[in-house]
Amino acid sequence: MGVNWKAFVDQIQHYQSFVLVSHIRPDCDALGSELGMAEVLRAIGKDVRIINAHRTPLALSFLDPAGNIEVLGDSVEAEDVKADCIMILDTSAWAQLGDMGDVIRASRADKMVLDHHVGEDELGARMYKDYQSEATGHLVVQAADALNVPLTRTMATPLFAAIATDTGWFRFPSVTSDTYRTIARLIDAGVVPSEVYGDLYERDTLGRLKLRGLILSRTITEMDGALVYTSVNKEDFELCGAQPNDTEDAINLTLAIRGTQAAVIFVGQVRGGFKLSFRSRCGLDCNEVARQFGGGGHKAAAGAFLEGTLDDVQGRVLPVVRDALAAALG
Repeated sequence: MGVNWKAFVDQIQHYQSFVLVSHIRPDCDALGSELGMAEVLRAIGKDVRIINAHRTPLALSFLDPAGNIEVLGDSVEAEDVKADCIMILDTSAWAQLGDMGDVIRASRADKMVLDHHVGEDELGARMYKDYQSEATGHLVVQAADALNVPLTRTMATPLFAAIATDTGWFRFPSVTSDTYRTIARLIDAGVVPSEVYGDLYERDTLGRLKLRGLILSRTITEMDGALVYTSVNKEDFELCGAQPNDTEDAINLTLAIRGTQAAVIFVGQVRGGFKLSFRSRCGLDCNEVARQFGGGGHKAAAGAFLEGTLDDVQGRVLPVVRDALAAALG
């Protein structure tokens, strides 16, 4: 089922002020969707703030050159988060909202969600979801159309980044002909793909390169090469002079190994525990695997978080992945 855009527009028109929120450890789809939606809402005369629980990663700061994204506990306190409506983008899970989750629970504002992930919690919000959409950024383009807002370059750049990264630069099976038609419209609106690619992938720090080398050096294969996994400890960030967000997309490098059907990366968190990322290029459903550990996402890509040491976490996760992959491969 796609989004009921008439109901979406009717709800938008009911409010004057909005706070836009997305998930912790924000990626391009989260940030791009927020920035694009903020511009769409401002174009129809709405008052908009973007407030996240986590800071924008330095590597993605080019998406927000004006510094419009505020950070809870940094530039804004919980009692200052006031609006007629809180719009949650690119997630439908309490665990993914971090400290903003408590703010949303306590707020008397109406809530609405615009998202493309399969799983969802009861957020007390009106849900506008399309599980078939390749990125929430694409849904924001559709929202602009529903609200009769022309695309501008200010909208187009973050929305292009959202769609391009969530499709692995148009490599993933989620890409359709409509994806390319939407991208063409964003280019017509002024985005320059080569500039976005350069900002994303050709501004690496030495620390990021060293960390990726470490990640690749720890790669282990099983099941005749069908399963690949690797790991990063929290101490590795200081060792390499890297940041936690420098692991972004590292798991996709392991999928380049011939014969790989599924991949897992275990990323140690500063406050303890491990972030899990799952990828699949076969019948293995990453969302179903991640849900067993309190996470979620898509069939081809999902994530979760577990407390414990690396040995503990791998001991819990890898048997589940092995069984799921064996079943998927028949």
